[in-house]
Amino acid sequence: MLRRFYDMTISLAGHRHALPALGAVSFAESSVFPIPPDALMIPMILARPRRAWVIALVCTLASVAGALLGYWIGAALFDSLGQWVLDLYGKAEKFEEFRLRYNDWGAWAVLVAGVTPFPFKVITIASGVTGLSLPVFILSSIIARAARFFLVAAILRVFGDVARDFIERRLGLVFTVFCAMLFAGFYATRYL
Repeated sequence: MLRRFYDMTISLAGHRHALPALGAVSFAESSVFPIPPDALMIPMILARPRRAWVIALVCTLASVAGALLGYWIGAALFDSLGQWVLDLYGKAEKFEEFRLRYNDWGAWAVLVAGVTPFPFKVITIASGVTGLSLPVFILSSIIARAARFFLVAAILRVFGDVARDFIERRLGLVFTVFCAMLFAGFYATRYL
């Protein structure tokens, strides 16, 4: 089953609508969607390594645009939608204490969350709720997301054949590690 899903993802990665789909996933992941765009970005780069930089750029721009939506959710819709998302990730109770200290370290929070498995949407919404300086938020988001996506693109561009061979031979292990990192990020939002 896992192999069929991988093969399907690889074939979809070469589809003519893959880039807009990646943009949509990357946009949504920065504000409300739980699955990181890497799940589509990595197969797309493996399928077309020459387009690695374009794929990383689309992912970065869409992610930053989605981060602005998350910021807006926090700033304008916190009482309704923002509170709901924070409840979903188990952060509602600790949020008030967090809000008081956030702006001192907000740029660093955006940078760290932007490059790690920590769910970025929690930080984008928090930045809007706490009123983190919008220029600081945008700059931090651009730096973090570009670093993340272009680093992945560079690694896959340079080691694409080796990476693809490794993934295909150890698909179960790669999937397990990916899921563990995803769950670790959600765990971090709940208990840290």
